[in-house]
Amino acid sequence: MTQRLLHLACYDVADPRRLIAALKLARVYATGGQKSVHELFLTPAERIDLVEDMSALLDLSTDRFLLLRLDPRSHVHTLGKAVKPVDPDYFYVG
Repeated sequence: MTQRLLHLACYDVADPRRLIAALKLARVYATGGQKSVHELFLTPAERIDLVEDMSALLDLSTDRFLLLRLDPRSHVHTLGKAVKPVDPDYFYVG
């Protein structure tokens, strides 16, 4: 089984229709997050698919998308009632 790595996906989209589409696309892979920043566990293939799909969706002259792979050696710190991100046993993408 391919191990998924924790990523942060962030976007800033000018058009409301594209913003909703970007939100829906990010939520396909998201395990948590809020507003326009999401926590995602991705395989290398899923990462490529997400970047390609987001590139096709966004207007690169006005919109921005950032996908960061977090270092798996680092420790996750949460504040308040936050729950640490966990790679689930299974993932439904679709």
